[in-house]
Amino acid sequence: MKIKEFLDSRNKMLDRGIVATPHDRKYLESFAKANNGSMDILLMQMAINFGYKMALEDVEEELL
Repeated sequence: MKIKEFLDSRNKMLDRGIVATPHDRKYLESFAKANNGSMDILLMQMAINFGYKMALEDVEEELL
């Protein structure tokens, strides 16, 4: 149960950050295309958040 609580708390953290975490790769790609190279630091943080989200989902899938 502690692992499930940990995963839930980390997922909630991603939803409350200053930079929005993309829900899927399609959204991240559309954002990257729309910004035409501006706000690259924001795009980079969104990509980091999305990668972290994917890793959490993979761990949760394996454990549960």
